Amino acid sequence: MARGLTKGAQSQKQIPCEVKSARETNVRMISRSQAELLCAAAVFVVAALLYTLTLAPTVTLVDSGELILAAWGTGVAHPPGFPLWVMLAHLASLLPFGNVAVRINFSSALFAALACGMLTLVVAELIITASSLAMPKRTSKAGQQSRKREDLTGGRFLMFAPAAGAGLLMAFSRTLWSYATITEVYALNTLLILVVFFLIVGWRRRILETQTAKDEQVTIHDSWLYAAAFIFGLAMGVHHVTVGLTLPAVAAVVYRTQGLKFFRSRRLLYAALISIGALVAVYAYLPFAASRDPVMNWGNPRSLQEIWWHITGRQYRVFFVFSPAIMGAQFVEFCRMVSREFGFPWLPVTPVLGLIGFASAYKRDRTAFWFLLLIVVADLAYSLSYEIAEDKDAYYLPVFIAIAIAAAFGIRWSIRFAGSRRAPILAPYIVGAVAIVFTLGTASAANWPFNNRRHYFIADDYVENLFSTIAPDGLLLTQDWQVVSPTFYAQEIEQRRRDVKVIDINLLRRSWYFDYLRHAHPGLIERSRDKIDPYVELLRLWERDPAAFDRNQDLTRRISIAFLELVRSMVRNEINVAPAYITNDVLSADKTNGYLTQWIPQTYQLAPQGLVFDLAIDQGFHDSPDSHLRTRGLADGTLRFADDDVVKLKVLSVYTRMLTNRGRYLAAFNQHERAIIAFKEALALDPNLTAAQQGLAESAAKLARP
Repeated sequence: MARGLTKGAQSQKQIPCEVKSARETNVRMISRSQAELLCAAAVFVVAALLYTLTLAPTVTLVDSGELILAAWGTGVAHPPGFPLWVMLAHLASLLPFGNVAVRINFSSALFAALACGMLTLVVAELIITASSLAMPKRTSKAGQQSRKREDLTGGRFLMFAPAAGAGLLMAFSRTLWSYATITEVYALNTLLILVVFFLIVGWRRRILETQTAKDEQVTIHDSWLYAAAFIFGLAMGVHHVTVGLTLPAVAAVVYRTQGLKFFRSRRLLYAALISIGALVAVYAYLPFAASRDPVMNWGNPRSLQEIWWHITGRQYRVFFVFSPAIMGAQFVEFCRMVSREFGFPWLPVTPVLGLIGFASAYKRDRTAFWFLLLIVVADLAYSLSYEIAEDKDAYYLPVFIAIAIAAAFGIRWSIRFAGSRRAPILAPYIVGAVAIVFTLGTASAANWPFNNRRHYFIADDYVENLFSTIAPDGLLLTQDWQVVSPTFYAQEIEQRRRDVKVIDINLLRRSWYFDYLRHAHPGLIERSRDKIDPYVELLRLWERDPAAFDRNQDLTRRISIAFLELVRSMVRNEINVAPAYITNDVLSADKTNGYLTQWIPQTYQLAPQGLVFDLAIDQGFHDSPDSHLRTRGLADGTLRFADDDVVKLKVLSVYTRMLTNRGRYLAAFNQHERAIIAFKEALALDPNLTAAQQGLAESAAKLARP
């Protein structure tokens, strides 16, 4: 009896101990969650301040102008349409500060800063999981001593310092930072990818904490999985290619957590239905927006076939190549991008930490290793076969995310390595702090000059320099997207020089563009209607079945002739109303515009004025005031551009070529003093320009003659 009472008393004593232990565990979990959130919040604040400080003050080059117009007018952007981004950017355009461009630029900064905070959470979850996986293995006396020493040297520091380091490393990285300060879709895309990653690795950690057997199917945490599926579907409404490429990595995490049984269960079906439902809901925006006839209505996707063409980017399939030579060149370019992404190419701190991190993940958490590796492999498999120029770096963002996460594992390894040796108790703290500060210091020092866009007026000045030359109601023919895109913003949103009829020759091969021209320049459409209507009819036939034109040479000949007659009609009719102009790129012959580039100089005298050629109907000297071009940031040292930046590749060459052409034109009519000024302006932008040097020397020599 006494023994029975004693046993009961012992049992009662054990209950409070178990409750106390459970409470301590809950407290530790709550404390750990709070630490995670505080860490992520700190990273977000730093990134937000950085991006706001370096934010572009107005429209920028490439797709910025077109995207701003689509968002401002709730329209349809270029394929795949980016419906989720358009809706969120439209909300940003309503903010009560700055111009429309800076408001939407700020939304990119916000999305990117949130992405950096989310990356911090992803790394924290992965490290917590890796630590919990390692705990059962520490049964030896040496292992227990190592764990005790690790606890003494700060378990939380070991856990959250690498997480914060990875988040800040991503904040200072070349590519994300560059897209965080302008209007583009990639900041939001990166954020949503990382939200999916966080939900998936969070789901995995909770499954592992709950499982009592390796193959046990645990469903109580599936809300995390379904939330990830929902966000994945929404993310497909931004840049579906890079989002879709992360699916193998996500599937690998699911497989290694719940095995093949998951893929044979209804849980997969539910996740797929949730994801597809979110995708359909977000892309339902396209026909709804198109039906409203917005100003920017790219593709006018109303029917199911047109919506499919738009989502799948049908017009961009020509950029896919599977040539080993081209893919090899793309890989070399990728390696160059990686070398500069997180610092100086000659100081590869982050790539080295990343390699160490991959090795550490392979040893300590094989699932994390396969997760990161599949992100890299899937992204490269696609991107190396996609040959584009301006925003190719954005396609590698998933790879850069994987490298940043791997670098966090590398930092964690260095901290553990310092703590595992007989060293002062502060050694792990010092090693971790040095690794993080040195990594971030090299990244910020290397990337700040290229990503500080506080004084970026390149696109605004480009458009203004064109407008300042063109006469009222003038026609401008161009193939330069760096002209067309910011002009959309300037004319439609800022209402500047609405009279200038800017025609993109390449977009004349898209039937929707004629709807835009009817809105912007109805008089132009009316004056050339006899050529426009039959051409558009053929164009729509080609859009429905381009293969028919490949098979039928007569159809190809008819549409080519109709296109040339259309452009001729526009030039001839508009030149009777006001002067007509072309940009220098129109003279660059290619397989589609060869006849056009021959016809224009054969029919008209090309008189260089500012950044354009005036199409003169006679061969006499056409005097015009010398243009005073605004060139802020081009060569004054306030901005710095990489060799593959669109400013160096396309914009700067336009200024130097047209100034040189202006000098040659003036010299041909014995206006040598003015020619010398033009040549010197070209050399101020590019001191090594041979043509300008020769022209300057020749004009100076002729002036020196008595």
